[in-house]
Amino acid sequence: MPRFAANLSWLYTEHPFLDRFAAAASDGFDGIECLFPYEHPAHELRARLDAHGLCWVLFNAPPGNWAAGERGIAALPGREAEFRRGIEQALHTAHTLGCTRVHVMAGLVQPALPVEQQWATYQHNLAWAAAQAASAQVKLLIEPINPIDMPGYLLTRQADAHRLVAEIGAPNLLVQMDLYHCQIVEGEVLSWLTGALHPQHGPSRIGHMQVAGVPGRHEPEAGAIDYPAVFELIDQLGYAGWIGCEYRPRLTGQADATRAGLGWLRPHLDRQRNAWATP
Repeated sequence: MPRFAANLSWLYTEHPFLDRFAAAASDGFDGIECLFPYEHPAHELRARLDAHGLCWVLFNAPPGNWAAGERGIAALPGREAEFRRGIEQALHTAHTLGCTRVHVMAGLVQPALPVEQQWATYQHNLAWAAAQAASAQVKLLIEPINPIDMPGYLLTRQADAHRLVAEIGAPNLLVQMDLYHCQIVEGEVLSWLTGALHPQHGPSRIGHMQVAGVPGRHEPEAGAIDYPAVFELIDQLGYAGWIGCEYRPRLTGQADATRAGLGWLRPHLDRQRNAWATP
């Protein structure tokens, strides 16, 4: 049975960041994720986890200059030394937080350089990073991101992510499957899930999932993705990892906007509590 994690970069934004841990725990989450945890001392974040009985399940490696528009540097030729420093920082942070998954962003396509060179840089950097992460007992993840939300991003398709993971062949390098991005780029989410998770297709290369409604990136309820069918299929196929709730609450800007939109999740949280309570 999968477990749901609150993405604190997207949820509970009605609270200051350090207060979001308590809010998530109060609503029944026992896992959290976020985009970047580097604005606060890692030991302070760990104290928040411990105080509220939470597990940190995912964050991103440093993405370059985010404020200037960079969206990762793993595929950028000439930035290898900076990339390696960022991976070292991420692994140090992961150790303090007890987090076992780090997402590595590829970056935006550089028009002045051959795209083949960028793919080769990406593959080389990921192979190096996976080796470092293996020593730290951390899984590295790569995520296809749709070109509407993130124009110019190098990795947009599930097939490319799975191909890259297979070619590198590191057991701790896996795919982060965000169903919102998958639906926008390729559709057929149920087919992609079956292909990725069904035992007859070999060991799963899915290391983490995320959900949001399409369109709008709001609560995963009505829309182009049949989430009740998705969650049923995930259970049938035996996925027991985390599912990150990376969406923008419809009532963002109002008090308790996140909590007001959690009706879709409460049956799942109740079911999880009952399952864990069973001897």
